[in-house]
Amino acid sequence: MADHENGRKRQALTTTIAAIATPAGRGGVGIIRLSGPTSKKIAEKLCGQLAEPRYAAYRQFTDGAGVVIDDGLVIYFPCPHSFTGEDVVEFQVHGSPVGLDILLERCLALGAVAARPGEFSERAFLNGRIDLVQAEAIADLIDSRTRGAARSAQRSLQGEFSNRINNIRELLIELRKVIEASIDFTDEDIDFLKDTKLVKQNDNIIDKLDQLLKQAEYGRLMHDGITLVIVGPPNVGKSSLLNALSKMESAIVSETPGTTRDVIRETISLDGLPVTVLDTAGLRATSDSIESEGIRRAQNAMQQADYILLVMEDGVSQKDIDELWVQLPNPDAACLVLNKADIMGNPVGQLKDYHRPAVRISVKNNEGLESLSQQVCEHLQFTDHSEDSFIARRRHIDALGRARDYAQQAATQLQAGLGDLVAEDLRLALDVLGEITGEYRADDLLGEIFSSFCIGK
Repeated sequence: MADHENGRKRQALTTTIAAIATPAGRGGVGIIRLSGPTSKKIAEKLCGQLAEPRYAAYRQFTDGAGVVIDDGLVIYFPCPHSFTGEDVVEFQVHGSPVGLDILLERCLALGAVAARPGEFSERAFLNGRIDLVQAEAIADLIDSRTRGAARSAQRSLQGEFSNRINNIRELLIELRKVIEASIDFTDEDIDFLKDTKLVKQNDNIIDKLDQLLKQAEYGRLMHDGITLVIVGPPNVGKSSLLNALSKMESAIVSETPGTTRDVIRETISLDGLPVTVLDTAGLRATSDSIESEGIRRAQNAMQQADYILLVMEDGVSQKDIDELWVQLPNPDAACLVLNKADIMGNPVGQLKDYHRPAVRISVKNNEGLESLSQQVCEHLQFTDHSEDSFIARRRHIDALGRARDYAQQAATQLQAGLGDLVAEDLRLALDVLGEITGEYRADDLLGEIFSSFCIGK
């Protein structure tokens, strides 16, 4: 693994990569990025002498025969003061897909190689410009679906998550030093392991890991989002509820029962949380083959849901509610939504007398939707912490959990006076936290992370 990793570093040091850094399609501006030891040389062959580092200069870009390909701005960032830590050059030209392709081909003809997805960020990581959490945050910022997710990703990119991890690692290192020093004095009459300060230090580490785990769970929700499925009988306002939640006409709303015959999906922001809302066909017995297929898809969608909204008309009988409620795959992750409160003249809001989570709303009058959002967030134990949260992934949660387990094992061994085992558990906790930031890493993990990036980033 180490040889393969060193091979990545050697390749990063000896090759120059190039890629179009702007999205596919036409635009006002297109960017081509170069990174590597020959970036400056390639740029000078394309457009002549460069301006001072980090200054934009207008230039014409020519082919091998001196014919102008395009004109625009060029900026040179010498190593190590660049994103990748290498010599970097950026061309900012017209956003013509054809023109960008011609300019990129010219860069490749002059010795650059086409960049792999995420290779610029990977080089920044390998050269110590960013850690692995920050590298992942770049992709998360690009892929963010809500403002809250974008703010959380930016905090991770600025090092908020990494700093918290590194602070805990420093506490582990200090405690391990004391434990290992005490092992060297086992022949002395003084038993350093019985010092209550060591127990308090270890308990403090466990508390900090618990706090970080809880906050990382919020970050994981920001990263992954949730899937919310709307189900219920035909013509109770399911599609209208989707439209109200998404604030756009994304579904056909009709007085005719059975109009929605496929699963319709929209992404919304629920108190900063990315939520994919699925509107499904009405649940009822039918002989229509197309409608039956829609109902089958609705049942499949319920199996994948993080939370289900069972929508029924206000005033429906308890018997009718129970008949549909028992069909839900996970009733503990569901809420009864009684729509059309405006017809019955009943007050909207959360209800306490249905022996299950229940909210009364009026989609027509746009009433009760805040209570519904609150109910979903309460179930998820989610509060908008975007002002102080960071993006986290499942691998981060797993590693933090393992580090917490090792710290807890260390506490048990400490009480038993087993210094060698305490030191080993603390070492394992350190290594696991190092996996998050990339200090200790597997090469296949790097490939998995960076291959999910877009080309040019």
